[in-house]
Amino acid sequence: MKLSELEAVIEAILFTMGEAVELDRLAAAAGQDEDTCRRVIRNMMDKYAGEDRGIQVIELDGAFQMCTKPSMYESIVKIAHVPKKHVLTDVLLETLSIIAYKQPITKLEIEHIRGVKSDHPVNKLVEYNLVCEAGRLDAPGRPILFATTEEFLRSFGIESLEDLPVINPEKIEDFKLEAEEEVQLELDI
Repeated sequence: MKLSELEAVIEAILFTMGEAVELDRLAAAAGQDEDTCRRVIRNMMDKYAGEDRGIQVIELDGAFQMCTKPSMYESIVKIAHVPKKHVLTDVLLETLSIIAYKQPITKLEIEHIRGVKSDHPVNKLVEYNLVCEAGRLDAPGRPILFATTEEFLRSFGIESLEDLPVINPEKIEDFKLEAEEEVQLELDI
């Protein structure tokens, strides 16, 4: 198969699927090995980025997706209905960060970390498709485990969870000391 034909096959698959497609599925559909497909896709990503095109190919945790370039948003809004913009409050961001760093995690564990009930923020994050159910914990009651989604990666512009910022260990110790002081103050009152 010629390079141009392979690019056309991959482009058609990504366009038609409209969501991220794993590399192994792309390679199988194109009848090629994964390394060849990866090289072709990376070449396509460079080509789309370098040309005046309205689309791009992005990588999300080892899968690839064709999507609109962010710079085209204003033009799209003129013809399409404005998509509902989800507002992430401090509570939602706090809950989302706990899930992102501790996943998979139960609602009870989230509540333990936050110190308050977390039904509403977890449900909102599921509604916004930033968090999903990721199975059940093998424990009494079989509580639901929550994890982030591809939409989370896409929304925050990261390729994989490994790209999340690393928290400075000294800061973690400072946070622990502050939490212990707060608990001690509560006990003294």
